[in-house]
Amino acid sequence: MIDLPLSRGTLTPNRPLAELTWLRVGGPADWLFQPADEADLCAFLAALDPAVPIFPMGVGSNLIVRDGGLRAVVIRLGRGFNGIEIAGDCVTAGAAALDAHVARRAAEAGLDLTFLRTIPGSIGGAVRMNAGCYGSYVADVLESVRIVTRAGQVETLPASALNLRYRQSDLPDGAVIVSATFRAPQGLPEALETRMAEQIAKRDASQPTKDRSAGSTFRNPVGYSSTGRADDSHELKAWKVIDEAGMRGARLGGAQMSEMHSNFLINAGGATAADLEGLGELVRKKVFQNSGITLEWEIMRVGEPAAE
Repeated sequence: MIDLPLSRGTLTPNRPLAELTWLRVGGPADWLFQPADEADLCAFLAALDPAVPIFPMGVGSNLIVRDGGLRAVVIRLGRGFNGIEIAGDCVTAGAAALDAHVARRAAEAGLDLTFLRTIPGSIGGAVRMNAGCYGSYVADVLESVRIVTRAGQVETLPASALNLRYRQSDLPDGAVIVSATFRAPQGLPEALETRMAEQIAKRDASQPTKDRSAGSTFRNPVGYSSTGRADDSHELKAWKVIDEAGMRGARLGGAQMSEMHSNFLINAGGATAADLEGLGELVRKKVFQNSGITLEWEIMRVGEPAAE
């Protein structure tokens, strides 16, 4: 096993990752590093052999870790990275702050980040994926992002440097997001609270929020749905082409495409990562055979399959 630099945080070898993901699947990481604070993260990365791969991990809400695990140092930010500060119309949130918590804190201050309320996960992942719903995206409000580079240097990047687009962004290789600053429109706190309550009710009525899922499984087909530009159309959704291919409720092992919302892949009990990814690939195949549309994964899949 590789020698790692000393740190003030927590370093755990051969750490199983299943319990750290919403889908509850996945093998172990070679190491899990939970830095004490930004300075600890900088020092660790500066001293870490550049050949050793790292993988920044949020709360695992949009992630399948394969059954063989990750041959990397997984970096998971915790309490030292979940602060929320509000100044004027700007909200600066640590990468580990939950999206829903940021939306609520902003609303209390009369700032509208309500679209974040129903997005699972934390701010680091929301920025990396240009998360969005109800027609609003991170790209609409992001001012800048603070990162620690793979070499252990702190940099602040303007939003324009990230080339934010539909469920994608460009970040330097190995960069770890530590915080993000948003410039939010103003609104009345009571009205913002009401809007968030309505969004929660709408989500709970249409999505399997009580099942083990990782949010939307596939991106809406390119050319039919929002890429964040004003002239985009919203004609076709992933769930619709999945339904048309007869894959609503489809099962493989312990994995299932939700009966409630067919673009949600769920662990219906005892699923392996191979079950989940295998069912997703079967859905992609059936959709392509039926409609000629190639669905793209929205859930990130990382790691190695289980050994034969």
